[in-house]
Amino acid sequence: MTAKPTAAGAADGALTAHEGGEGDGPVGDVLAPLRAAVGDAHVLSGARVHDDYTHDEAMTVQPVTPLAVVLPASTKEVSDVLRHAARARLPVVARGSGTGLSGGCQPVADGILIAFDRMRAIKEIDTENQVAVVEPGVTLEQLDRALAPLGLIYPVSPGEPAASLGGNVATNAGGMRAVRYGVTRHHVLGLEVVLADGTVMRTGGKFVKCSSGYDLTQLLIGSEGTLAVTTEITLKVEPRLAEAATVLAPFATLAEVAKAVPQIVSSGVDPSILEYIDVVAMAGITGSAGLELGVPEEIKAATMAYLVVVLEGMQADRVEADVEQLATLLSTLGALDVFVLPTTAGAQLISAREKAFFVAKAAGADDIVDAVIPRAGIPEYLARVAELALRHGALITGCGHVGDGNVHLSIFQPDDEHRHALLHDIFTTAIAAGGAIAGEHGIGTAKLEYFLETQDPVTLDIMRAIKRVFDPLGLLGPDRLLGVTGDPG
Repeated sequence: MTAKPTAAGAADGALTAHEGGEGDGPVGDVLAPLRAAVGDAHVLSGARVHDDYTHDEAMTVQPVTPLAVVLPASTKEVSDVLRHAARARLPVVARGSGTGLSGGCQPVADGILIAFDRMRAIKEIDTENQVAVVEPGVTLEQLDRALAPLGLIYPVSPGEPAASLGGNVATNAGGMRAVRYGVTRHHVLGLEVVLADGTVMRTGGKFVKCSSGYDLTQLLIGSEGTLAVTTEITLKVEPRLAEAATVLAPFATLAEVAKAVPQIVSSGVDPSILEYIDVVAMAGITGSAGLELGVPEEIKAATMAYLVVVLEGMQADRVEADVEQLATLLSTLGALDVFVLPTTAGAQLISAREKAFFVAKAAGADDIVDAVIPRAGIPEYLARVAELALRHGALITGCGHVGDGNVHLSIFQPDDEHRHALLHDIFTTAIAAGGAIAGEHGIGTAKLEYFLETQDPVTLDIMRAIKRVFDPLGLLGPDRLLGVTGDPG
């Protein structure tokens, strides 16, 4: 059975052909082939470029107005745009919904921004093979609405329902459900991409395993638009579980929370979400949402951090049994109490947690980082981070997907020099613990300096060699991930 696909979304606010004052001079000459490829109304330049196109949600990256924003409606149009860009030596940056946190879709002033506002079609939902085929502008929210009536779910949940699937592929997005379901790369079965010279290439398919040559699908996932531009994604989807329970456990120390995580993961209860939230972050997100969880004041006063666990299943009695097992385990692991939240309150808490970035931003945070380490090393890592905050005169609050070792830290240190030194120490500490400087946000432009400072030079050389094969002129995603500008050779 194949469900009926949805229609592609139309570009909002497309303007008439020659607004913006580029006229018929050199800029007009460069843009003319782009207009021929996608239509006059879908090439925006000068005053026609809306502010939303000049940045993503990264906190330390300045907006940039590109030479042009191009809004293609098909793979052929993307191919035509890239073919012209290669001939004219124009840098190209791809943009989904602009919800990223690392400047990955920040334009360059002399280049093209390809925005996928007009490529938002769900082409197919194949219920027999449990596969969805989507264009890159499809959002998580849009896909979820289409899957829900079919009893299916795309479980990758990076915290922003307006995020696009193309953007998720670019950064290998993860989120709270990664502890059970994995991250984007575990659900992408195939891609259609356009290479830097306009060549269209397909990888993978509706099958779930393959041992036929190099796995180009996995190579492209997480490459942040530096190797190719994604135009279609084949996704594995899962049965939607009908029953859920949210358990909240306050702890007196963050170390106890972190030490409890491996025990929970190995207990067999198979949580769908396993999050830690420190007391400052919890106050912020619940206060912003107007959410009262019913934790007694005496427990709050003794709490330094909370563990949030969501258990799901098809049968209510099985979920209830897992909740009982988990509650008993948490009590032995030092939880001050164990609360099973009402269904509505549980859903509200998860929703509030997803908005933690915006709460931190509103509170004046100067940066957000998302280092990832082996989960057993989290207690020592967080203790080290606390020492670094004290040394550098900073306030650091946090929450994170501790089930998969992804720690999100809100950094409050307005001095650029001090903050740079602090972040460098935080990242090198994560690497020394066997981790990496970004678990799901990507490197983009915001973390590029730290990435280049901390990576093994041999690894960088191999990455640059791969880049040269895919993009010999260095036009795709310049000045991000590898710091390549112009010809990388």
